[in-house]
Amino acid sequence: MNREDCPDRPPLLPRPDPELRPAGAMLRVGRSQDRAGRLDDAVISYKQAVCLAEDPGERAVLIEALRRLGVVYHRRDEDEAAGELCRRSYREALELGDLVLAGEALNALAGFEFEAGEIAAARGIYRNALALAGTSAPLCGRIEQNLGILACIQGDHATADEHYRRSLEAFESAGDERGSALAYHNLGMIASRRGELEEAERAFTQSAAMAARAGDVHLEGLCELNRAEVCHGRQQYSEALRRAEAALSLFERMGDRRAKSDAYRIIGMTFRETGRPALAEARLRASVALARETGSVLGQAEASRELGRLHQSMGRNQDALSLLNSAHQLFQRLDARSDLVDVSRKMSELEGAFLAVVRDWGQSIESADHYTYGHCGRVADYAVAVAQALGLDTMQQTTLRLGAYLHDVGKLRVPHEVLNKPGRLSDDEFELMKLHTVYGVELLAGVEFPWDIKPIIRWHHEKLDGTGYPDRLRGEEIPLAAQVIGIVDVYDALTTDRSYRSAMSRAVALLEMTRCQGWWRPEVFAAFMASVGAAQATIADPAAV
Repeated sequence: MNREDCPDRPPLLPRPDPELRPAGAMLRVGRSQDRAGRLDDAVISYKQAVCLAEDPGERAVLIEALRRLGVVYHRRDEDEAAGELCRRSYREALELGDLVLAGEALNALAGFEFEAGEIAAARGIYRNALALAGTSAPLCGRIEQNLGILACIQGDHATADEHYRRSLEAFESAGDERGSALAYHNLGMIASRRGELEEAERAFTQSAAMAARAGDVHLEGLCELNRAEVCHGRQQYSEALRRAEAALSLFERMGDRRAKSDAYRIIGMTFRETGRPALAEARLRASVALARETGSVLGQAEASRELGRLHQSMGRNQDALSLLNSAHQLFQRLDARSDLVDVSRKMSELEGAFLAVVRDWGQSIESADHYTYGHCGRVADYAVAVAQALGLDTMQQTTLRLGAYLHDVGKLRVPHEVLNKPGRLSDDEFELMKLHTVYGVELLAGVEFPWDIKPIIRWHHEKLDGTGYPDRLRGEEIPLAAQVIGIVDVYDALTTDRSYRSAMSRAVALLEMTRCQGWWRPEVFAAFMASVGAAQATIADPAAV
């Protein structure tokens, strides 16, 4: 290696004196600075170690210094340089014939792939690194730990626990306290995900104490942040805020922007739960921005979800739905990258959040028309029953449920005196009422949904014979979902009191719908009669008693 090859030497950096600062000593200085969170100083020391390690007999120092410099660059978001340094470390180690150092370089490279969301690639590289590690207990411990992280965020907690315990065993056999601290930290993460908060607290506390003895400030910060999340889960909000802000202070000092994003998320969640929405929004927006800037897809998805929940609690339903949709798209990106997270669990939670927002919004629509209270919820239940009779899949059923809650959202723009007018509407008033289908789509123009619900909102009053509104669609032009909502919407309208007439009995309503069955596709009407119609026929009819 020539001196000209030294990595990115600052122009004014004095050439180190090999007699006073041999490469190995410089490497040790860099490691101490690295653990203390002094990343800029560590970069200078590692660079000097690389340049000093040109001499014969120093190649192992060169290989380690290259790898450690690459890892620090990665933490400073200089990913291209980080990857090249670690790949060079790997090549040099293979040339030297040191398989353990080659495994160390692969372990670092796998970590970069993992954080970029390339999980299949990361897993393969970790397994190659494990094959090279041989009897090196510290390296085996780190790789087992990383394989455990992969299993954990994919929801395979049993496998993750096995990896973490093998990791702890390897670190303890090597007398590696810092490694053992990492293992306890990860066991705490497993316990937290299982809801075993006391066990999680014990593991994080033990990890933090060991990290402090080892001088690992970054791990101390992670433990503090995870203890904050445990406190949040226990509704100990003051303690959660204190711990999260302490962790944030450490991460700011270290310049670790990825970790700062996570800290802002916990702080924002805590402000949200303690009734400080403005502060919550500021912290959660900072979390989203930092996660986006540092390429943390998972961090951006989780912060977007929490910000959406904040907006829901503030009644900002459109903002909430936009953010939840962003989170949904991000989780889908992770799913496409070989299941970076336990996507099924995350998506289930997210769908629940979507449903809560649209249910709240649906109820706000009904508050404008006291005759229709509970209408959206009943339409949603009826629609799912018809969907099941049609054999529609879970995604289609979710689309119908959400569409049912928002199918009348356009009525928010219809004057109150028209909505609640006793008696029949005039022709002009009816034309105004019919516009609620158009208004609904306009209200949601800026909101994207993971489910195709806008056609439901616009076309649930269309009829198969072309006599519906607003676009007089015919036959197959009308989406199936709009037909399903349309038929159950009519049934609920017939069987409940309205401002212009009293409720029909269920039996009379079903007869009326049979008379008008040409409005809907034959299969939709048959599914309605086999599900909602059949169920209602077995219920005692108050109007007939």
